Amino acid sequence: MKTAVSVSLGSSKRDKKVEIDLLGQRVSLERRGVDGDVAKATALFTELDGQVDVLSVGGIDLWVNMNERQYRITAAHKLVQGVKQTPIVDGSGLKNTLEKQAAPALAAALGAEPSPKRVLLTAAIDRFGMTMSFVNQGYDIAYGDLMFALGLPIALRSFKSFKIVAGLLAAPATKLPISVLYPTGDKQDEIIPKFGKWYDWATVIAGDCHYVKRHMPDDLTGKIIVTNTTTPNDMAMFRERGVTHVLTTTPVLDGRSFGTNMMEAALTAVADKKRPLTHAELSEMIAQLDMTPTLHTLK
Repeated sequence: MKTAVSVSLGSSKRDKKVEIDLLGQRVSLERRGVDGDVAKATALFTELDGQVDVLSVGGIDLWVNMNERQYRITAAHKLVQGVKQTPIVDGSGLKNTLEKQAAPALAAALGAEPSPKRVLLTAAIDRFGMTMSFVNQGYDIAYGDLMFALGLPIALRSFKSFKIVAGLLAAPATKLPISVLYPTGDKQDEIIPKFGKWYDWATVIAGDCHYVKRHMPDDLTGKIIVTNTTTPNDMAMFRERGVTHVLTTTPVLDGRSFGTNMMEAALTAVADKKRPLTHAELSEMIAQLDMTPTLHTLK
């Protein structure tokens, strides 16, 4: 059996272990949260090196990818500095392959385009493939990077302005501490309503589930969520707020959708190339598995 383990800076309350069949092979997928404890995560990565087929980083990315540009996230690489043998992934490969299907898959699953075609992207730089899917599908977009990453009440309203700001911020942002870049541990469970104007404006709210939840209002009546990792508790919160549909970009396994980092680890384990897969290799495996985003109807 192949083994893939995600060490996540997130809450251990979200931990899960399942076994699945992929392309004729049995794979054990396990998420281990460390509740924001950076030292514990670093030690666990080092301990598991050479003991499992693939490791993945959860709660933060190793890289920020925009088109052909790749930016190294310093704090994330410090977490895995002790990993010398086991291939390690962060989900960026699936973010730029599988998530490019998000907007057309949503229209296909609903049987029509959402109306009006307005999307709030909580952190577009974090999910560039998903972002491009909405750009190419002709959506009116509010880019929330300055709001959700920096707390500034400013939505960027054009792809051109987003690219300019992202280009200016990407390099210095990758040098920031983990606590600034992403909610970890118990902070992932905190909901502090903000930016309600843009939640209300949007028909679709898209991005990492932690960012979507972080500032969501009590009322999301009629909204559609496009995200990656969800738990039954996440779905219950969305249902309580009036969300009608949730599109998850990764498959639902045993009641929850695992993150792109975990699914990329599973594919990497099955491929058994002893290294991270290229975008072309991931795309080929996605096609073989007929892996597409999944629509969940809540209302």
